[in-house]
Amino acid sequence: MTPRRVFILLIASVLVVILAVWMSSNRHPPRATLAGEPVLQGLDKRAVNSVSEIRLSKGDGTKTTLKKGTSDWSVAERDYPADTGKVRKLLLDLAALNVVEEKTSTPENYPALGVEDTTSDKATGTRVEAVTAWKTYGLIVGKSSGAKSGYVRVANAPQSLLVAPLITVDADPRRWLDHTLIDIPQDRIRAIAVKPADGPGYTATRPNKDQSDFTVAEVPKGRKLSSPAAADPIAGSLAGVSLDDVQHSPTAPATGIAHAVFSTFDGLTIDVAGHKEGTKTLVSFTPTSTAQATEAEAKALAARLKGWDFEIPSYKYDGMFRSLEDLLEKLPEPAAKGGKKPAAAAPHGLPPGLPPGLTLPGPGK
Repeated sequence: MTPRRVFILLIASVLVVILAVWMSSNRHPPRATLAGEPVLQGLDKRAVNSVSEIRLSKGDGTKTTLKKGTSDWSVAERDYPADTGKVRKLLLDLAALNVVEEKTSTPENYPALGVEDTTSDKATGTRVEAVTAWKTYGLIVGKSSGAKSGYVRVANAPQSLLVAPLITVDADPRRWLDHTLIDIPQDRIRAIAVKPADGPGYTATRPNKDQSDFTVAEVPKGRKLSSPAAADPIAGSLAGVSLDDVQHSPTAPATGIAHAVFSTFDGLTIDVAGHKEGTKTLVSFTPTSTAQATEAEAKALAARLKGWDFEIPSYKYDGMFRSLEDLLEKLPEPAAKGGKKPAAAAPHGLPPGLPPGLTLPGPGK
């Protein structure tokens, strides 16, 4: 072998060694774990203020779209204000999610954690998408793993994760509505005029706030109220009313409408119209004012409430539209046919109808 060839081989060997050292120094070993890292990289507490829309969906087709307005959020599926506090909590929970440990990356095992793709109607998880101007952050929220942690999978990523804190989401639009409806305390109510869908109407009034019980004027002759306070609960039925669901009022008025008109001492009037649709108990509100003191209040209530039918709990509905009969003392039971009283029950062990003082002979007599 010539000296020239030896020199070339020596140079080649040196180059191979240098290349190996360079590759070794620049090789990053695979990361063993993501523990402690944010689940949604880039969506921190400051970035959540840039989220303009949140989409929640399940495999069965249930979905909610939350849209950010100039000052608050709305539920697109109802075209109605959302519970802004609840939306804010969801965003902060998403920003706070940290990895506890990695779990399965095998699709066949996703259902055990509830993180399978929500394209299947059998999927149990909920897909969450937080939309910003630069990126849409997607996450599939699966089952809980206790009180403080749960399973998730970043959308389109194979790795599922155990994360904390526990995040719970619901794709039902009703769960995201602003449930606050109206709150008129009983001590403000001066008079109530009730016209149920069936049966006679009536009024209940009191002259001043010092009189706690309401006087019902239309008590039928020969009847009386079940108690002096029989009508009082109706006056309290506008306090703390919350909605279960909401829909735009139909153009054609519903049938079987009941009315309860509440008048306050300071000039506010709330006309509540109610009707039933299957199991739903629906009400609408028409606020007006006859005094300057409540004019602004009536306008604010009208701006928020008019044009909507609100589904409220049935016990609240029944409390507003109580029938007159419900306020009255119950009538005595009618006598048996022919004026005869029912036979008294015989003493234990004796046949009915046995004359008084007559006993049956004992055994063996």
